[in-house]
Amino acid sequence: MSADLHAPLGQDRQPAKGPRRRLSFATVLGSLALVSVVGLSTYSAVMPLPLRQFSETANHRDGTGDQTAESPTATAPAGSGEILATSRPLGGATIERTLTDDGSVVTKFSPKPRDGSGPVLINSQTVGQDRRVAALPNNDLLEDTPEGRLPIVGPDGLRPVQQYARPWSGARATRVAIVVGGIGLSQTGSQRAIRELPEQITLAFAATGNSLSRWMQEARRKGHEIVLQVPFEPFDYPANNPGRGTLLTTDQPAEALKKLREAMGRITNYTGIMNYMGAKYMSDAAAFEPVMRDIGGRGLLFLDDGSTARSLADSFAKAIGMPYAQGNLLLDGQPEKAAVLAKLDELERIARRNGEAIGIASAFDETIAAIRQWAEEATGRGIEIVGVSALAADTGQ
Repeated sequence: MSADLHAPLGQDRQPAKGPRRRLSFATVLGSLALVSVVGLSTYSAVMPLPLRQFSETANHRDGTGDQTAESPTATAPAGSGEILATSRPLGGATIERTLTDDGSVVTKFSPKPRDGSGPVLINSQTVGQDRRVAALPNNDLLEDTPEGRLPIVGPDGLRPVQQYARPWSGARATRVAIVVGGIGLSQTGSQRAIRELPEQITLAFAATGNSLSRWMQEARRKGHEIVLQVPFEPFDYPANNPGRGTLLTTDQPAEALKKLREAMGRITNYTGIMNYMGAKYMSDAAAFEPVMRDIGGRGLLFLDDGSTARSLADSFAKAIGMPYAQGNLLLDGQPEKAAVLAKLDELERIARRNGEAIGIASAFDETIAAIRQWAEEATGRGIEIVGVSALAADTGQ
């Protein structure tokens, strides 16, 4: 019997037993970007740490995290007769990472010598994408493959997890991220979730859904951060089947990566990958490792929905050096508005105790109504609702 991806995401719970196309994106954003003229560059670590490779040196012309791709040149102030080169605000360092005896990673930044070419034009924003063009992908962060256009780290180190992240205040407040999944499986459900949920809510698009590009564009224009749900094998497969394209522990690495990349190629503009089911797959180190390495190497976060205590996602994320987050609570195991509101209150208590929390839900009508009501009230109680990327521990930094 094939399971519906629109079912509650917690059904897979287990007991705790233990030739690339390059376009000038700046032609679109040039009139929108906020820039300033400066003469010096700043420096930041941006590249994820490859698995088992704890020392590396990389030169980056620019850093990561601003809202647009760079343009090769820009016009200098009127009357100067000069052309200014553009740069990112956190760019231009030699980066060295070293593994210490206690297992921690030390990152060293060494400023790259200036070439004496004069001042540069730097975009002042550090996270996200201008909302007016948020439905458009940054082509510097895509590569053409047989499986579709897939996310990659840009030539200057900019990662999709930064380009498409929803900005947040940066304040030391109580933060909550809510991820609503199953987008794309139902036309009415997808439309309701995108249009009725507050824009701070993260939406998870089912890789097996329909009209994903359409829904992605609408969600991004609305202001939502999005992730991609990929089906992984549960312990009771095939009796409980997450759907077509499920990654199986019996797949050879090449086959698993093909399935993963076919899913990734369905849409663009997402910050990361989220599991759908997958208790068996995510507890199998040999199967899961190449998948996590591919996700991390593409500059994406991994969101573990928290439905299995056996997941190795946290361990792999730390070893690879990639952004990672884990759900704290399933909100709609009982999809009734009152029950969901009670779970949201519990999520708030977790967030006040720990400083942050992540809730996982599905796009049921009752769930959408409950989240909408709770979000309005929570903001008045000093809760900041953020995109899930804001709560992803970036172990590569």
